[in-house]
Amino acid sequence: MENKITIVIVEDERAVADLLKTVLEANHYHVLTAKTAAEAEALISSHCPDVILLDLGLPDGDGLNLIRLVRKWSQVPILVVSARMQQGDKVKALDLGADDYITKPFGTQELLARIRTAIRHSRNAGTEDEAILQEGRLQMGSLVIDYNRRCVYLDGKDVHLTQNEYKIVALLGKHAGKVLTYDFLRKNIWGPNTGGNNQILRVNMANIRRKIEKNPADPRYIFTEVGVGYRMEDEESDSGS
Repeated sequence: MENKITIVIVEDERAVADLLKTVLEANHYHVLTAKTAAEAEALISSHCPDVILLDLGLPDGDGLNLIRLVRKWSQVPILVVSARMQQGDKVKALDLGADDYITKPFGTQELLARIRTAIRHSRNAGTEDEAILQEGRLQMGSLVIDYNRRCVYLDGKDVHLTQNEYKIVALLGKHAGKVLTYDFLRKNIWGPNTGGNNQILRVNMANIRRKIEKNPADPRYIFTEVGVGYRMEDEESDSGS
């Protein structure tokens, strides 16, 4: 018997839930659905799914609280699928531990690509950093991050990043495919007491893009999630972002 990947859909709008279920089952996933946060919590704890697709607006509470509860005991990938456009909601969801945030309406191919990326990262959790430490390098197309030499190479040539520029690229590389919020990046680069001004981060990112992107306005490696943070492209991702 085939051991299918299990996905829990937490969505109170039946039409949306049915559409998601149909698409996922057509792509050979085992799908379970929940309409409320309470039902979802029980379903997640009893079935331990491989991925959770979560709408934030639920009849018995905010989906953000469900992220907080699940993260107390599980690192299962959580992909928020919501109509909420506010940047604050995206930032809160990601900072609480969501792995991705997809705004409705969305393309099914994009959704499937995000799910594949989340599953791949989940399976590699705990081994990616170890592999980087063992091999000392991460390659994404023509871009190579050498963690031993603390250098970044493009087409075999050192791109001469400053210390902070290197730290930003190295951190994004270790979390390739995942959105890192401005707050997360600031605290990891400049320390926990850094202020809330993103200007220095934006200046560094602009310098990085000039050095590693052939066309900074149409990036290949590092993407901006407007108002939220940055994401380094996963070499295996085909989301078309």
